Parts: sequence; C-alpha cells; structure tokens
Amino acid sequence: MPNTKHPRMGPWVKYLQKLVGKPDKNCYFIGHSVGCITILRYLESIDVKVGGTILVAGYTSNLGYYDLEDFFLRPIEWNSIKSHCRKFVAINSDNDPYVSLHYGYIFKEKLKAKLIVEHGKYHFSTKGNITRLPSALKSVLSLAT
Repeated sequence: MPNTKHPRMGPWVKYLQKLVGKPDKNCYFIGHSVGCITILRYLESIDVKVGGTILVAGYTSNLGYYDLEDFFLRPIEWNSIKSHCRKFVAINSDNDPYVSLHYGYIFKEKLKAKLIVEHGKYHFSTKGNITRLPSALKSVLSLAT
C-alpha cells in the first residue's frame, strides 16, 4: 500500500481498486488492521457483490491515532457494504493492545460477521510472534464454498 507510515483513505482505496480490477462473486478479501477499513471503504465504492471478506484486527474508529483519522471522516456505510459482499468473518485477539475485542462484536452486529476470538494472538503480527493464522485460511476456504 502507498505510504504505509501515513495511510490515507483515498490513495489506499484507489490502490486497492487498481489491484482488484473488476471484482466479482469469486473475489475474496483478507485485511489486517488498517487494511480492514480500507476494504470496507472499497466495498462502499463498488456496484457488484463479491464473495466474502475477512477482517483481522479491524476497527471502526481512529483508535486515537491522527494518521487514521482520514478513514473515519464520514460514517461507515454498513448497508452499502453488506449489499456488496456476501459473507464476513471478523477475527480478533483477546489481548490485542491496540484493537479492543469490542470491534469484533461491532462487525458481528453491523455486518452479521462470524466472529472468531483468538486467544493470546496480540495484534496478529511478528511483534507478537504471530506468523501464521490458520483461522484466516479456514475462514477463506469456508467462505468460498
């Protein structure tokens, strides 16, 4: 993604649009952290339905970080997102120091996402010594069937 130290919604969504090309029902997304809101903002912008989305350590606010504010200047369009994606899975850790578990419950409520709570997985990053996430692989395989 462009300028990863200072993410901005416009350039990130445009970059994702370019990577995806023409989305369809066989298109699946997996996002982590700020990648989750990028995917959700992308889903607001399309006019077709994709197969599914997995949100790993996603959130619905700027978490107090100025660099994330750009993604939350307007409300999230939950109905639009749901109309453009068949199924959702939210994967959150019970000890993530950045992203509270309550965000997983927001995705469960707003998107009817299946919520998977991982135990002791920190922020699903190498900083927490997490280099594999079998639940994400299982989730994408289940979404595709």
